[in-house]
Amino acid sequence: MFKKSLLAVAAASMLTLTACGGTAGAGSAAGTSGGDKITMGFAQVGAESGWRTANTKSVQDSAKKAGVDLKFSDAQQKQENQIKAIRSYIQQKVDVIAFSPVVESGWDTVLKEAKNAKIPVILTDRAVDSSDKTLYKTFLGSDFVEEGKKAGDWLVKESKSSTDTVNIVEIQGTTGSAPANDRKEGFAEAIKADPKLKIVASQSGDFTRSGGKQVMEAFLKNNADIDVVFAHNDDEGLGAIEAIEAAGKVPGKDIKIITIDAVKDGMTALSNGKINYIVECSPMLGDQLMDLAKKVIAGETVPERVVTEETTFTQEQAKQVLASRPY
Repeated sequence: MFKKSLLAVAAASMLTLTACGGTAGAGSAAGTSGGDKITMGFAQVGAESGWRTANTKSVQDSAKKAGVDLKFSDAQQKQENQIKAIRSYIQQKVDVIAFSPVVESGWDTVLKEAKNAKIPVILTDRAVDSSDKTLYKTFLGSDFVEEGKKAGDWLVKESKSSTDTVNIVEIQGTTGSAPANDRKEGFAEAIKADPKLKIVASQSGDFTRSGGKQVMEAFLKNNADIDVVFAHNDDEGLGAIEAIEAAGKVPGKDIKIITIDAVKDGMTALSNGKINYIVECSPMLGDQLMDLAKKVIAGETVPERVVTEETTFTQEQAKQVLASRPY
């Protein structure tokens, strides 16, 4: 169904249609991989967390199930590695490129190269900061601002009965990345509702457990009174737990912890009372990505933004669902 002839017809017909994320002329598929099988080049951020590992597995498993020839690269959290991988995919004339950007900015040049090669691009998990929406077909992923807002809303509600100042430390994700920027924004917006909630320190833990531990150790050394940790992902929160325990304090009681992701290790810590609240960010994007890729290559119209459905978890809710969590 995806032979070159069909792609040629789809490309021609798209000249009269407006594709999501830009005009039709901005990205009909190259279609030069040959045969019925779609070839996708996927440039992953890295393997910095349990979430990312689960995301990679979801993409790889879904590609196999959908009969998609997946060319996969691990950028090891370096933008230059992702750009190199994308250029390699362009040279290989893949049918579609998908990637999760390490940071938001600095993508226009390489995405214009893909556009000129008539290879459509799908953003997964993270967005890019570009005014030219014709450089990609669609963005599949979570609403990171809403995730940060959910975390802040819980803290506002949890602190309502208290009159004391609540000192918050924030362990941010990778500097310049969409989830770090947006989760920070959403959280700050939510806690504005209660002036006694104060962020006293904020630093990047790079979305890693070791980074979360190191940042929390510094926070504890420089701040005598910490009431709450807001970590941008579970791994950072788990690292903070190690630092808190090493300092002789009880995580979840002496210092409350809020995280985002809901991976197995994070949910385990939540069910054990070491984390107080988790906002879900699902890594299981593979099936949706393969479906979008097939539609884009076939010339079908797709939404320019596809938001994944997610929830939140308290300690009791974590106990109820932990055994059935797929990641």
